[in-house]
Formats: sequence, C-alpha cells, structure tokens
Amino acid sequence: MDLISLYPTWYEPTVGSGWVVALIATFHVLASHTSVGAAMLFAYLSHKAYREDREDLLDFVKKYGLFLLVFTYVAGSITGPGIWYSTTVASPNGIGALIHSFVWKWATEWVFFVIEVVGVYMIVYLVGRVDKRTHMKISVIFGMASLATMLIIVGILSFMMVPGKEQWFADGGYLNGFYGTNTFAQLGMRMAFMFTMTAVVGGIVIAGIKDPAFKKEMARKLGWLGIISTLIGASMFQWYLTSVPDQALLVMENRLPDYFQSSIMIVLAGTLAYFIITMLRPQMIVQGFAGAMTIIILVAGLWPEETARESMRKPWVAGQYVYSNQVIGKDVPGMDIKSQLPTIEKVGILQAHPFTPDHLKEVNDGNKIQAGEFIAMTYCSNCHSPSETGIRPLHRYFPEGVSQERVAQYVKGVLTTGNIAYMPKMPMLDSEAEALAAYLVLNNDGGQAAVTAAIDTEIEQRERALAEQKAQDTVAAVDLQEGK
Repeated sequence: MDLISLYPTWYEPTVGSGWVVALIATFHVLASHTSVGAAMLFAYLSHKAYREDREDLLDFVKKYGLFLLVFTYVAGSITGPGIWYSTTVASPNGIGALIHSFVWKWATEWVFFVIEVVGVYMIVYLVGRVDKRTHMKISVIFGMASLATMLIIVGILSFMMVPGKEQWFADGGYLNGFYGTNTFAQLGMRMAFMFTMTAVVGGIVIAGIKDPAFKKEMARKLGWLGIISTLIGASMFQWYLTSVPDQALLVMENRLPDYFQSSIMIVLAGTLAYFIITMLRPQMIVQGFAGAMTIIILVAGLWPEETARESMRKPWVAGQYVYSNQVIGKDVPGMDIKSQLPTIEKVGILQAHPFTPDHLKEVNDGNKIQAGEFIAMTYCSNCHSPSETGIRPLHRYFPEGVSQERVAQYVKGVLTTGNIAYMPKMPMLDSEAEALAAYLVLNNDGGQAAVTAAIDTEIEQRERALAEQKAQDTVAAVDLQEGK
C-alpha cells in the first residue's frame, strides 16, 4: 500500500500546537540555562570562599542553590517532560529523527543530568559538613556535569538546523550529524547568555542579603558577569548567523517581523542598563523588583531568540530532511531514509496518509470541505492556525473576497511545487487542491463557524445518501426473496 509515516494531527484551537510547545520550551530553557550558569558560578565562588575563608560566599552559594532546587530542578524538571510530550504529539517525525540519530547521546545527557541533580543537593546540604577540598571537588563535578548536558543538548539542537557535516546525508553516523560549525557557534552564544540569566536570577538571591557591604559586592560581581556575558552573547549571535544555511538567513529576512531587530536591541540595552543600575545602586535590589526584572528581561530576551531559531529552520524541522509539516522531503541514504514526496505525488495526500478517514480518501461534492480541512490540518496547522487566534492565522494570507479559483491556482502553482523557499513542498492531486481551496476560501470569508456549518451539511448529505442507498438495498433484497 502507498502509505507514508504520518500521524494524527494535534491541533490546539486557541493558540495552536506551536505556541503550546513554545510556552513550555521558553520556561524550560530559562530554567535549564540558569542552572548551567549557576553551576559554574558555584564552582568559582566555592573555591574563592575556601581560599579566602569567606563564610558569606558559601552562604550565598547555599541560598542560590536552594532557589535552584525549586526554580530549576523542580519547575524545570516538570517542563522537561512537558517538552517531550508536546513535541512528540506536535512533531512526531521531527522528534523521531532526533531519537533515531542521537538516542545514545540523549542517554548520556541523562546520566550527566542525574549527576547534576545529585550535585546541587550535595552543594547545598554539605556546606560545613564535609572538608573544604571535598566540597570544592563536588562543586567542580557539578559544574562540569551541567556543562556536559549543555554541550550534548546544543549538539542535538544544532542538528535540527543543519547536520554537522554534509557527508551525514550519504554516510550517516552521529558524529557526522552532531558536531559542526553551527554546534559551536550556538554553544558559544548559549553559554554567554546562560551567564546573563544566572546574573539576572541571582538578583533575587542578592535581594535577601542583609549586610550592605556584601550585598554591594555580590551586586558588582553579578553585574559585571551579566554585562560581559551579554556583550559576548551579542557578538556570538553574529557568529551564529554565519554558521546557518543561506536558506535560514532568507527566512530570517522575509518571515521575522520588522520589529525583530529593534526589539533585540531594546532587550540588550535594557539588560545592560539593569546591571549598571544595580551595580551603582544595590539598595534597589529588593525581592519584588528583582523578581519582576527577572521575568521581564529573561522572557523578553528568550522569546525573540527562540522564535528566531524556530523560524529560521523553515521549511525543515530536523536535519534538513523532515519538513515542518512532518513529511519527509529528502532522501538520506546514510540513514536509509526515502523521501515521501514521490508517493504523495503518485496517489495524493489523502490516500497516502494512514489516518485519513475512509469517507475522505477520495474527494467528491459531498466531502469537499471536510477533505480540505483534513488537508489543511495535515499540511498547514503546524505553522498556521485555521482559527482567528494562534500562530500565523491562515486568513491573514488571503485578501477578503478572494475566489476559489484564484486560491486553487495559488495552491497548484505554488504550494504543490514548493516554490516558496520557507514553506514545504505539498504535493496534491487536482481534486485535493480544489478541496483545500474551497476550505481556505470558506475559512477566510466566514471563519470556522462557516466551515463547521458546511461540514455539517456535507455530513447530513452523506447520511441521507447512505440512508437512501440502504433503503434501495433493502428493497432489492426483498424483491430478490420474492423472486421479482
């Protein structure tokens, strides 16, 4: 049978599946990056504390560690499985591509994560209970384990943009796919910004310091850490842009909003201003102010960066061979992977999709809107919301009153041929293209309510036709029994 490896589409009607993943991932990145930066900060402060016999520094490490236990290792650990769940149902082939390529790398990362979790408990609760040398060793192991988790995860994230080496497509091999220029450029950028996050979050701990002199000292230490890491991170971002494919830069130029660059500059300026102000006036660092600025700076900084990284991958979601709509669009001989496009071009997406309802496998006048909706959900909903809300609503892309014929021409001439660089190629039979056009026009003019009404009408017509057919079959059976 001409079936391809597609799964049922998960669509959240209010914000869309993409926003659900983004919301969970943004908080998780905030927590996880802070933990890595804090782990390395703890290693430095612990050594300094024992070398200079500073109990106040050890107390700061302990308090910051307690905060991490709740903020990162509880809340962050909850959002970790949340990412797994949401991305698995939103992008099963994308996650499958990563697991099939890097399952042992992920297993290795989990080992380091266990060491990291145990390490933060030991850092916090063994202060004063073990000798100095042992506690310093624990702090170093904790920092190295945290950095190792970052290195592995960034290697996987960089593969989502582009495999490390071109030969991966021909030969496979996780080292060919894992490490590339993009890996280290992204690692440098993330390491810099994770220290920025550590400095910002550290303000919440500084707010609880009673000694004015020590509060001023820590405000200056974290302020300088934040300023330097922010400036380095900004320069690393420029390096990162040189390591991505030209396709990604094209998407960035054409698809990111006009305010993107200015918003990044505002966030950078605001972050630097925050650190300068807190260095000059440490008495301003109180719990409410520090907490509010943590949310404002980190969310405002993380959101556009993560949005840019996600957008720049288009039309791919992983390895430059899995489209964002889950269709495999490129042969990968090294992994024994075949493109699914020829199959779809041969039989159409409705016949190729293993979860197409039987009554939608062939388009007719009685199911055209339903078939169009199913195609839109399959091909479009990972990046576009069919409703009024959510990510990139479809109705924004068509002028009011556009005709079905015009939309059908667009679908056949652009979408089915892949002539838009940042959108997947979407093969369709002519009947499927017309069904999609009918759905898009109805959704554009009357919204989801009109679509629902049209589908209800189609269902009523189909049920009526089935009832009539059943009645005819019954009559025929009776006639046959009576010998007529």
